[in-house]
Amino acid sequence: METSPEFYTRTMAKVYADQGHYEQSARIYRHLLAQDPQRADLRAELAEVEMILAKIGTGPNRDLSPLFRRWFDLIGRYNTMQRLKRLRRR
Repeated sequence: METSPEFYTRTMAKVYADQGHYEQSARIYRHLLAQDPQRADLRAELAEVEMILAKIGTGPNRDLSPLFRRWFDLIGRYNTMQRLKRLRRR
């Protein structure tokens, strides 16, 4: 999942963060800030990603329970939506 720095964009960093790839996202934000250090928006987004990384940890021993809680919550919401759709059809 390694990408060359010449392809780094803010959108790519956001997509990585949305997918839970916070380390890759932070790497892209740092690269973009090195190119343009005056960008307060990038600095704020990097700070948010770094806060998440600090909270969940990194590496193979990181606590995955927040990720699984989110995943189970999304599964529950999806199932609820499917039930509601079936009820509307009746």
